[in-house]
Amino acid sequence: MATAAESSHHGFRSAPRAPAARVRAAAASALAALLLAGCAGTMEDRVQPIPAALTVPLPPAAPRTTGVDTPAARERKQLLGFYGGDYRAPATEHFLDDVLVKLAAASDTPSQVYRVTVLNSPVVNAFALPSGDIFVSRGLLALANDTSEVAAVMAHEIAHVTERHALRRAEIERNSAVIAKAASVIDDQSRQRNFQNYAQFSLAAFSRQQEMDADQVGIRVIAKAGYDPFAASRFLVSLGRATDLRQSLHPGADAKPDMMATHPSTPERVAHAVAVARGISAPGIGETGHDRYLAAIDGILYGDDPAQGFVRGRRFIHPKLGFAFTAPDDFVLENSAQAVLGVTPAGTEALRLDSLKLAPGQTLDSFIAKGWIDGLQASPAEALKVNGLDAVTATAKADAWSFRLAAIRVGNDVYRLTFAAKDLTPDADRRFRDSIDTFRRVTPEDARDVKPMRVSVATAAAGEGADAFASRMAVPDHPLETFETLNGLEGTQLEAARRYKIVVE
Repeated sequence: MATAAESSHHGFRSAPRAPAARVRAAAASALAALLLAGCAGTMEDRVQPIPAALTVPLPPAAPRTTGVDTPAARERKQLLGFYGGDYRAPATEHFLDDVLVKLAAASDTPSQVYRVTVLNSPVVNAFALPSGDIFVSRGLLALANDTSEVAAVMAHEIAHVTERHALRRAEIERNSAVIAKAASVIDDQSRQRNFQNYAQFSLAAFSRQQEMDADQVGIRVIAKAGYDPFAASRFLVSLGRATDLRQSLHPGADAKPDMMATHPSTPERVAHAVAVARGISAPGIGETGHDRYLAAIDGILYGDDPAQGFVRGRRFIHPKLGFAFTAPDDFVLENSAQAVLGVTPAGTEALRLDSLKLAPGQTLDSFIAKGWIDGLQASPAEALKVNGLDAVTATAKADAWSFRLAAIRVGNDVYRLTFAAKDLTPDADRRFRDSIDTFRRVTPEDARDVKPMRVSVATAAAGEGADAFASRMAVPDHPLETFETLNGLEGTQLEAARRYKIVVE
């Protein structure tokens, strides 16, 4: 269950979503944010709580000395915690190392030491630290279609390092904070609000310019390294399509930011990337490395990590922790390292499932009475049994939201179910309580029935179309759209003897 936090994040984005999708995502995001802000806790002890945005001072590149607790090392550790740790796939890592060596040699700072880490997250994202650490998620690797595209991503991140973008951004943020503090001291609220609005606008404009600059530098680097300079624009288009698809399948997905969510962009960015590439060479000149890339990612994990549980439609099952539950009708679930989040398409109802350790001697009644959300006013707890497990439930209100809460004890762990609704009608409350009743221990048969999904590579036969490949996709929703998005296809006609990515169990 991987979430995202920004620390000198820099990533690819394409054109904004359609207005309807944007409104739906905003509503869902606001609701998910409400639950995220008020609920502290994790599904497993190894998962760290979500801290505020990283504010570690950005140091110059430092020696990577094992066991030394430097700011760069702490920042790296935090980032790995946010994204479920590193994902070990030796063949994939070796391939990325080879690409990174070529890119570093072609960069403006060939003596800089770079290191690439694959993050164990299905979310499409990539970013860099000033130390030269480059991070790409396995979700991004599943989306990229050839060597030149993943090279474009890493070159973009290298450009942020060489251009010292993180340090310059931090300076702007520090200066903004000083001026905002001065405005508050003189108690001029109007001036303070005006300055905050101006600072946000200026920082957004600065971030957009940084992305454009990193695109330009990165495209020149991949061309110098021998790769197709048009790869950056291709990946931007694929990213936009993937984000639109994710929003349609997971309306609350902005609670777990990806490249599109964390970096502002405009349609001009794709055009800018194309223009930079055209200034270097004509299309079809540089290396793409399609087959080599697919061979390198064949077999990598797709979607949820088994160690963090599986979402299958409205059902969530965690074989390792030994429980399962089913969300109410119309809910779309999304898994992260910290919690399971759910939201309805209209954004008027949401849920969160997480866990905490019960303190020695603490009762469920006292646990639920302590409050999970700031300002929450809970009703007296009602004791109940949920499939043989001790539990309590209560209703609550906070601001404009009403809640149905449940705390279910499994050994020394307490699983918290938080349901939120704009209007907690008797029908909505009944659906929430029915969902609580589905929480249960898993059986060995349950665990065997749920298998992880992986990227697999298949070759198209003559006359074979996308529909045939989509029928082999293990994804539960929109298999055809997912197949086309993962392979950068605009139509359903496939090229005979060409290799394509599918998702299998």
